[in-house]
Amino acid sequence: MNSSSDDLERYQTHEPENLQERYAHRAAHMKPSEIRALFAVASRPEIVSLAGGMPNLSAIPMEMMAGIVERLVREHGQEALQYGSGQGHPLLREQICDVMALEGIKANLNDVLITTGSQQALDLISRIFIDPGDVVLVEAPSYVGALGTFAQYEAGVVHVEMDQNGLIPDALRQAIKSLRYQGRKIKFLYLIPNYQNPAGVLLPADRRAEILDICRSEKVFIVEDNPYGLLGFNRPSPNAMRAEDSENVIYLGTFSKTIVPGFRIGWTLVPQSLKEKLVIASESSILCPSNFSQMAIAGYLANQPWREQIASFCSLYKVRRDAMLSALDAHFPRAATWTRPEGGFYIWVTLPPEIDTKAMVPRAIAAKVAYVPGTAFYADGFGSWSLRLSYCYPTPERITQGVMALSKVVEQEMSSRGITG
Repeated sequence: MNSSSDDLERYQTHEPENLQERYAHRAAHMKPSEIRALFAVASRPEIVSLAGGMPNLSAIPMEMMAGIVERLVREHGQEALQYGSGQGHPLLREQICDVMALEGIKANLNDVLITTGSQQALDLISRIFIDPGDVVLVEAPSYVGALGTFAQYEAGVVHVEMDQNGLIPDALRQAIKSLRYQGRKIKFLYLIPNYQNPAGVLLPADRRAEILDICRSEKVFIVEDNPYGLLGFNRPSPNAMRAEDSENVIYLGTFSKTIVPGFRIGWTLVPQSLKEKLVIASESSILCPSNFSQMAIAGYLANQPWREQIASFCSLYKVRRDAMLSALDAHFPRAATWTRPEGGFYIWVTLPPEIDTKAMVPRAIAAKVAYVPGTAFYADGFGSWSLRLSYCYPTPERITQGVMALSKVVEQEMSSRGITG
């Protein structure tokens, strides 16, 4: 157990004191992700990692992908290996409109901006909207990558309560009312309505409509992040919020979960009034997105049965989701509860409040299983008795093995605190 603690400690950031005074003020808000700190340990082969949300690329025919790349270089190398447009390749932007149409979005390619994953889109939106002290509303819990970006731009992050059906509209009303009473400036609401990261919950259509109405009337933009929307296991997710409101919703998409993450191709669909600022911000950041990656994705979409490929991902992840739920039902103590996602990658587990899941990580690593503690998904240190489990990458057998090992760690923690169940 000591060696595991040492391993985790080794991956924490320690800055030399003599550099602190040289940094810009905002550098103080740049903190390492709890997930990144775990990865070096969790990637060891003897550890069952239920921590990272890595897509399972076993469903991708590698020979097919190799052929796409080979043809791209041979037939279009002069263009693919050159600089491209700052807004992104026109063919891919047109194809993205076809992808978004599956969730009810009617879009024009001129309103699509290609980004380096949807993470860059979050950075660009934060850069053009957030002044230090401005408020960003987020779900409770929320995506760790977004929380890190908002912190770097010195936003005040305010969590809004969720339940098994996602963000609660009345809680959103109360949060806005309270913040306005305090005189604080709200810049936008950030949410993941489909199979949310980290909770795995799905926001139903009636709540989407109510949240859209609230944000329109309160003049609060919605940033709709949708990496998992096409990864429903039993039925399609409701139409995207952007499908119902083209003026107040900024939509983020990515191919990282439905094709491959390594090409780092995402996009944002923005209201016309915001496009120019976002394009300028993107060009000042990266000049232009990778022409090679864009054209590889475009070749895949043009020549491969990509809808069937997404269906194969859904089947693969459903089997793994079922394995995790079965293992939790069979082995976890009754005092624990968890979400039962209908798609995506994640299950959110809630333990008795006496349990500190961050302090429990070294003991879990010693038992050869990794997870992400709940505090990673809150800006305020909340969530210490929760944890996120990811089922997308390990085999069903490894998932069962990892859940069984983790259940013993949890039982030992509960027993040491006199908690029954």
